Amino acid sequence: MFNVEPSDYCNIAPYEKPRLTVVIDTEEEFDWSRDFARENTSVQAMQWVGRAQSVFDDYGITPVYVIDYPVASQPNGYEPLVEIHKDGRCIIGTHLHPWVNPPFEEVVNRKNSFAGNLPMTLEKTKLLVLTECIEAHFGRRPTIYKAGRYGVGPHTTTILEELGYEIDLSVCPHMDYSSEEGPDYSANTSWPFWFGKEKQLLELPLTVGFTGLLRHLGPVLHPLASNDFFTSLRVPGILGRLKLLNKSWLSPEGYPTIEHQQLTRTLYNAGLRVFSMAFHSPSVEPGHTPYVQTKADLEDFLGRLRRFFDFFFGEMQGVASTPLILKQELRKT
Repeated sequence: MFNVEPSDYCNIAPYEKPRLTVVIDTEEEFDWSRDFARENTSVQAMQWVGRAQSVFDDYGITPVYVIDYPVASQPNGYEPLVEIHKDGRCIIGTHLHPWVNPPFEEVVNRKNSFAGNLPMTLEKTKLLVLTECIEAHFGRRPTIYKAGRYGVGPHTTTILEELGYEIDLSVCPHMDYSSEEGPDYSANTSWPFWFGKEKQLLELPLTVGFTGLLRHLGPVLHPLASNDFFTSLRVPGILGRLKLLNKSWLSPEGYPTIEHQQLTRTLYNAGLRVFSMAFHSPSVEPGHTPYVQTKADLEDFLGRLRRFFDFFFGEMQGVASTPLILKQELRKT
């Protein structure tokens, strides 16, 4: 979705310690297996956000909560974050779910769930409403954006520039949402890059990549192995068990600690020095996401965070950072 030239890519110097950011898609609860609906605006899980924040506090991590309109506009949503933000223990960004973000002018469907598919004026107005709502409740205008469903479009860059944003977190490497008329990130990697008219906007992609002996063929081989025919033969799982090829996300949702470690080591050895751990806020309470359905799931979810942080700050000798600090550091490189 972004026209990235080789000169646009940036990275922390190879002799520097790796940096880690943590990003939480902070949103309403809804059934992920069903269609989108405007009435899905419950944010009851936000009362438990301290479960994750206490982990971040223990490791000296300042997470980024990118919050959407149901969270930003309802006391049950934003109040649990106000004190954390006031104490400087987190950063607040924006996360646009267009189907629950006014103005409500578009038809609710899969295509329009990607904000980048909306007319430019509507996409901009929705983001402006969200931006001003966050500013009203947190006393600071957000400058970090992550599109809901990773849904950037042809006008998103211009909109971000016009609204004063500095950093985008929407790129999801090696993922293709074009079957739902969403963006195709198949050609993107986890390396950060500059974009925009004057190359002043920083993109910090999610950390997604391939491990295994065939990892260099991942962008071509994995999509082929993941089609319906080969999936029915369990080819992706076989490739993973044979340690030939596996695609992993740096997320406690669906990915175990061993894969976090393998992915981090692989990308580090390839030269990457900027990593991002990401998950969805409703996972802090059982029953709201496919990844955390029971109390045992929750304990494992929080345990995956702690185990990865122990690994990253221990074996990898990494340091905690934020997108804002990284922008300053990367501008100097």
